[in-house]
Amino acid sequence: MTPLAPLLQGFFSERLLDQRCASPQTVVAYRDCFRLLLRFTATRVHKQPSDLGVEDVDAVCIAEFLRHLETDRGNGARTRNARLSAIHSFFRYVAFREPAVLAIAQRVLAIPHKRFDRALVTYLTPVEVDALLAAPARHTWLGRRDHALILLAVQTGLRVTELASLTVGDVELGRSAFVRCRGKGRKERCTPLRSQTAAAVRAWIKERATGESTPLFPSRRGGHLSRDAIEALVRKHAATAARTCPSLRSKSVSPHVLRHTSAMQLLHAGVDRAVIALWLGHESVETTQMYIHADLSIKERAIARTAPLAVGAKRFQPTDALLAFLEAL
Repeated sequence: MTPLAPLLQGFFSERLLDQRCASPQTVVAYRDCFRLLLRFTATRVHKQPSDLGVEDVDAVCIAEFLRHLETDRGNGARTRNARLSAIHSFFRYVAFREPAVLAIAQRVLAIPHKRFDRALVTYLTPVEVDALLAAPARHTWLGRRDHALILLAVQTGLRVTELASLTVGDVELGRSAFVRCRGKGRKERCTPLRSQTAAAVRAWIKERATGESTPLFPSRRGGHLSRDAIEALVRKHAATAARTCPSLRSKSVSPHVLRHTSAMQLLHAGVDRAVIALWLGHESVETTQMYIHADLSIKERAIARTAPLAVGAKRFQPTDALLAFLEAL
């Protein structure tokens, strides 16, 4: 039996960290995938995770694990595919390092990603944004923090991981105010701030009076907020805002919805797709296409420019006696 443990250790230390210089977010995502996979496989074959062999994690096991993610853990197709991508990456490494298990690796690599429906993106209207910004109780420290965080998220469209990792030194509040972040794919970008956003962030930083390396939006203990914490506070304030803005009750508001809202604001302002892609840190301009699909007003303006078809509103009259009989039924 080919031991799994040394191959997995080599994959993380040699392939991910040394050769690929993977980002901390990638390493964490891959780590979480294999923690789930090892626990599932250990239960399945009644072994300790450190005693597993590559033969235990074959294509049949991987297929059952993927079903487990969807049925037992309630993961969607996107999460399932992300876990499978991590597994594929590992087995490409295994095929290179251990030719003896090449057949197992090939069968695992043959497992396809699942296709899924792409729903229209959800975003907030200006009225809903105002209600959400008014929800935090700004007479409290947490309320002022949450208000500044939501305002920055709506205006800049930063990803939740980018928001969570911001420090005081990442914000420049001079004549040209902007926020600097390192986003997906190790791409560093700067996003300008409106005067309203810059004023709110300036007041928040002045209240904190801390060094540049400290988190911009800290937790109660002073550390960086986690992704889950940011998602929880956005949902909490969205529930509060729904009391005065009923349209929010039908929307599941998350940090990513705030990112979509920022993109739609730029699109409605007539900003070019290429600029929006740069603003959001997209790898390709084509990714920004989904916002055009979601904006009904753009389609309405397009159809308003077209000439109506010269078609009269005549009722269909069958020419054949048999068709006339059937039509009358």
